[in-house]
Amino acid sequence: QVQLVESGGGLVQAGDSLRLSCAASGRTFSSVAMGWFRQAPGLEREFVATISRSGAATSYADSVKGRFTISRDNAANTVHLQMNSLKPEDTAVYYCAASRYSYTNTRDGTYDYWGQGTQVTVSS
Repeated sequence: QVQLVESGGGLVQAGDSLRLSCAASGRTFSSVAMGWFRQAPGLEREFVATISRSGAATSYADSVKGRFTISRDNAANTVHLQMNSLKPEDTAVYYCAASRYSYTNTRDGTYDYWGQGTQVTVSS
């Protein structure tokens, strides 16, 4: 069992930065890949970024590539999402998720555990 708690969301202006954090409990954190997803009102949940269990491999959605960076600290059981050059279209609830696999994956069906989400709002 893995429990995930996100933090760091808020209201910012376009061009600003935010850093989301996800604190994980459970002994399996360092053995699984982690991911960030987001869901805007009226839209389906979408993939944002993923990182392998060691942190050596990452993958990003095209819409955030070059602006967002995912990282993890296995000693602290945390994963982060650094978001720079934020745009109004980045407004969504952001979810942290733990995969059932050790490698990166973009499909939400491969993630077994989810946090409660943190709201990110970017004003123009």
